[in-house]
Amino acid sequence: MKYVTAGTLRLPPRVHFGYGSRAQLSEVLRLHGRWVLAIVDPFLIETPIFRETITRLEADGFHVAVHSDISPELPTASLDAAAAFAREHAPDVILAIGGGSALDAAKLVGLLVTHGGPLSRYYGENLVPGPSLPLVAVPTTAGTGSEVTPVAVVSDPEHEMKVGISSPYLIPTAAIVDPEFTLGAPRSVTAFAGIDALVHAVESYTAARLEPSWDTTLPVFTGRNAFTESVALRAAEHLGSSLAAAVGDPGNRGAREEVAFGSLLAGVAFGATGTHLSHALQYPIGAATKTPHGLGTGLLLPYVLRACLTDADADAEVAERIAAIGGALGSTAATTEARARDAISSIVALNRTIGVPASLQEIGITRRQLPHLAELASRSTRLIAIAPVPAPPALLLDILEHAYTGRSDS
Repeated sequence: MKYVTAGTLRLPPRVHFGYGSRAQLSEVLRLHGRWVLAIVDPFLIETPIFRETITRLEADGFHVAVHSDISPELPTASLDAAAAFAREHAPDVILAIGGGSALDAAKLVGLLVTHGGPLSRYYGENLVPGPSLPLVAVPTTAGTGSEVTPVAVVSDPEHEMKVGISSPYLIPTAAIVDPEFTLGAPRSVTAFAGIDALVHAVESYTAARLEPSWDTTLPVFTGRNAFTESVALRAAEHLGSSLAAAVGDPGNRGAREEVAFGSLLAGVAFGATGTHLSHALQYPIGAATKTPHGLGTGLLLPYVLRACLTDADADAEVAERIAAIGGALGSTAATTEARARDAISSIVALNRTIGVPASLQEIGITRRQLPHLAELASRSTRLIAIAPVPAPPALLLDILEHAYTGRSDS
């Protein structure tokens, strides 16, 4: 296997992980001031862990204003309202506590307060003109990795799929990942967030090699990356071994810790490399079905890997990389082909165990929609470019056809 000899790594200056790490919040926030805007998932407001967190901050001398009107799909109008609330309170620093939507909302509120709207000015890559308000991110789900990544995703009524804003200026100032926050997550949230983290790890490790052009502005996502290869594989190991236990036994502190760490590592990995075909296809599918993002990426991943493996005859390294994923998920098969096939079957089995649907039919997609979905996905040129094999619309449609029938083995 050929190894990468170039890479770029952008991360928060501080990342704390572990049970009890939320005790570092005051120290981290104090670096930026005393006036804090907390952007929080609404269901967290009455939880003991959130009340304890805010009480401790106030005892430490912080003034905390709380905004919890967060919609899961992040429609642009809701972000404009959140930014107006933020301007009214003039915070020194934003504290985001919640799942991916809350963390992404906080990134975009900071952007709007600092640089103004509309958000559509920033759709795409490298269009944010400079730093935003400092942001301390505290995830309560193990999946998106948003606490360490340079991207936020919104729903715009003028588009048929979610839209990404990507910039190194969106990376939080600090990330505090305390698995204690994930203990209250519902079974479905744990499952769909966790499988999305596995997709991040797999698509990061199998990303295409993009030759850097060092004398120009670098893209936000740089493809295969020397810094993140081992991180992505380790993320897959943690998630593959513990996600089913975390879903099946929500109070299992050890499994929750493993999944939270795997999700964090996957965020570190894909925040540098980017993701590819599962995400390109999920954006229009999620918009059409209003289903959770991780449900869609998890459902699609076996079909994406099947397509990449089928196309790998021209590039044996693709098969080797999928085989390495198989090894991280526990395969001890003797040949590259067998380990690669095991990677796919392991993900299919994990999906079945945690309740991810096996086919697009199960989430309401009709066969007549498939060509249009493939065409919409092909517009995600950044994601398509990071795929390990050429991905014209015909390949995207082939993936969707297999995902529609529920067959990843042919």
